[in-house]
Amino acid sequence: MIKVENLAKRFGGFYAVNNASLEIAKGSITGLIGPNGAGKTTLFNVIAGVHQPSAGRVLLDGEDITGLPPHSLFDRGLLRTFQIAHEFSTMTVRENLMMVPPDQAGERLWDAWFKPALVRSQEAEIRKKADEVIEFLEISHVADELAGNLSGGQKKLLELGRTMMVDAKIVFLDEVGAGVNRTLLNTIGDAILRLNKERGYTFCMIEHDMDFIGRLCDPVIVMAEGTVLAEGSIDEIKANEQVIEAYLGTGLKNKPQVSA
Repeated sequence: MIKVENLAKRFGGFYAVNNASLEIAKGSITGLIGPNGAGKTTLFNVIAGVHQPSAGRVLLDGEDITGLPPHSLFDRGLLRTFQIAHEFSTMTVRENLMMVPPDQAGERLWDAWFKPALVRSQEAEIRKKADEVIEFLEISHVADELAGNLSGGQKKLLELGRTMMVDAKIVFLDEVGAGVNRTLLNTIGDAILRLNKERGYTFCMIEHDMDFIGRLCDPVIVMAEGTVLAEGSIDEIKANEQVIEAYLGTGLKNKPQVSA
């Protein structure tokens, strides 16, 4: 579904992403891991149109989408969430969800004045969709709560819910588990798995929690120093000498041997 070819992003003389190539298969939950400063979030930002690449290209279902702005990618079904949730804090959870669908009749002054029936009808449909999302995510108890009052984990669920308000093809999740307690993290994981299996969502996720990655992701891609270091199952990644060295600064072969 997504193919990244020789992608690079330079800030001054520093390459945050350096000749990175990878593929994300349709219907997969792909994990993206690596030490701090590996270039993971910058890679997400380039794919999602937040940053323009310095070199290389990105393909979505064979179409070159390199450098397209986020709103154009949104229209093509490519969405991303952020490590810090971007909710409308003074609006309720339901209202946050209802804001997502584009080109609503109520946003046009002409329709608001002269087509009130159309506005009411569309708003009712969007509200119904929002309530379905709220039920799916099991957050009905906070549906009318101001989003700014939610916990960190609830805000992450809301961000996930916003991707459900449109026909997403692929969702990039940036540290969806950061700052989330274990109970809510399991709820988020369950929702991701259900979206993948029941609705065919494709995910790519940056995460540092290896247990969470191991539960959800196959394959797992490892980045280090701006490029792709390894790819495989979580067990293969955990046993990879280059990955161990990238994370710990030393490989297994350099570990001191304990004599019997």
